[in-house]
Formats: sequence, C-alpha cells, structure tokens
Amino acid sequence: MAETTGQGANAPAPTHGRDSGASRDGLALRLISPVMRLVEIPMLFLQRLLGINRLAWVFLLPNLVLFGLFAFLPVILNIAYAATGGDNVLLADRPYVGARNFVTLGDCASYLDPNSCREDKFWRAVWNTAWFVTLQVGIMVGFSLLTAIVLNREIRARGFFRAVFFFPVLLSPVVVALIWKWILQREGVLNAFLDWTGVGGYNWLVDADWAFGWSVFLSVWAHMGFYTLILLAGLQAIPRDVYEAATMDRASPWRVFRRITLPLLSPTMLVVLVLALIKGVQTFDEVYAFTGGGPGTATTFIIQYIYEEGFAGAPRLFGLAAAASLLVAGVLVVLTLVQLWLNRRSADG
Repeated sequence: MAETTGQGANAPAPTHGRDSGASRDGLALRLISPVMRLVEIPMLFLQRLLGINRLAWVFLLPNLVLFGLFAFLPVILNIAYAATGGDNVLLADRPYVGARNFVTLGDCASYLDPNSCREDKFWRAVWNTAWFVTLQVGIMVGFSLLTAIVLNREIRARGFFRAVFFFPVLLSPVVVALIWKWILQREGVLNAFLDWTGVGGYNWLVDADWAFGWSVFLSVWAHMGFYTLILLAGLQAIPRDVYEAATMDRASPWRVFRRITLPLLSPTMLVVLVLALIKGVQTFDEVYAFTGGGPGTATTFIIQYIYEEGFAGAPRLFGLAAAASLLVAGVLVVLTLVQLWLNRRSADG
C-alpha cells in the first residue's frame, strides 16, 4: 500500500496539455516557415549587395519616403510659392518675383504702428500674436506649476482632480471654442446668470479688449492640463530624500520651493516653456472658431492671416501667405534652437 502511494506521488504529471500546446506551436511554425523563406531570399540578396551596415536603410526607406513626401516636399513647395506671385495655383503659371513678397510684408514706416505698414493686417496679426503669447504662456505656465504642486501633495481624490484638469486637453479645439462661445454670447449662460442676479449682461465678444482677454482665458483653460501633467511628472522625479533632508533642517516651505523644487524642476520648466511658446505662436483653430478673428482684427493672429490670405481671401495670395508662413517657421526654428542650447548648457552644468 505504501509502495503504491509512493509510486503515485512520484508519478509524472499528465502531459496532454503540453503536447497539445507543442503541436499548435509546431503547426504555426510549419505555416509561417514558407512565408519566412520567401522573405529571406530577397533580404539575403540585399545583405550581400549592400552589406550588413547599410541594410538598416532598407527598413528606414518607407518611413523616409513618407516623411519626405509630407514634410520636406511641402517646405520646398512653400519656398517656391513664396518666390512667385499671382493667384494661380500651378507653379508653372506663377511668375517669379524673387523676394518681393517678403519686401511687401516688411514695408513699414514704423513696425510699432501697423497703420504705417503696407500690409497692416499682417503686422496687426504679429502684434496680436506677440501679446497673446506673452499673456497666455505666462499665465498658463504659472497656473500649471501651481496646479502641479497642489496635485503632487497627498490630497483627497487626487486622481479625480488630475483627471478633471487634464480633461479639456482631450476635447477638440473647435468643441472648446463652441462651448465657451455658447457661454459668453449675448444670450449665453453667463449673461443669463448676470441678468438673474441683477448685474446685467454684457457683449463680451463684441468688445475688442474683452474678446482678446477671453481668447487668452480659453487657450489657458484648454491647454493647461497638458503642461500640468508634464510638470507633475517632473515633480515626481525629484528624489524624496532631498525634501526629507530639508524637513530635518527645518527649512521653510518657500525656501524649499526656491532652493530645491525650482532648480531641480528647471529642465522640465524649460521644455514646458518652449512647447507653450511654439503652441502659442501656432494658435488658430480654437480662436478662429471662438471669435472669427474679431471684432475687427482684435483676435486675428498670424496663422489666421496666413489662412485668409492663402485660402479664404479673394484673390488668393499664395505667395504672400507662403512668405508669412516661412517667417513663422523661422521664429519656431529659433525657439527650438534656443531650447536645445539651454538644454545643453544645463546638462553641462
């Protein structure tokens, strides 16, 4: 009896499951092998022809073709359109004008006074964009930092509040613009509340200053969650030991923030600042759906000017729009180079 029990205890486990799994793997291998052999033949030929080091370009080639088709080719076409005039679409029908479009954009008696410029709408858009970027980036980065610091603490429903602040980022810019337009229009929700309280409503989107201010608020509200998330990740990357040492030294919260948090968060802050600047310069869809660039040209920004000159206006001045877009691209390249230089400088200590 004992021997039987011992033999049963030491008996090997059933192998039906392993046998069935091995048979399935063998079947899959037999099905895939002919396909892999067909792929192997041209790859071996390419390896002998190009060498093992150059074979990587074969795999990169599809991506390079797509990148060149949708990135480099539009840049080349843009340069070509900027050097030609007229309202014809085909380059063969457009006369060569050289740098005339750039001269037209820069023809000003005083760059501080758009009324003295030949293309006054362009310079109004430039100044509107400059003021917008200054206000929007400053407010958004400040509030994003404050929000990230609060959400990094041990508070109740922290996950819920993180989701709430990030939720506007998931919305379409046009949806965001229509929501706030519905709230702020003359018969909107805000004016209905003000009328109910006896204060009285106001034409928020008709007044130039209020329309510009609400455009800044709209952009901050829509994008703040994205930068808050980046700064929150940067805060969580700071070692806890540093804060514990500061607590043991009885450092004040302001001193901890100024001496520890800000220096260690500065690389992340730099990334957030440059990304916010680039995004601010490219602002178009949400403000265009919100105010249409009005009242007048109060909320007309540089990308809207390019769109209207090249696609919505009559005649369609493709050359002028292309020249303006190249100037914007130059500004963005400069911002990117500044970011790379500052990153390298901070990395070198």
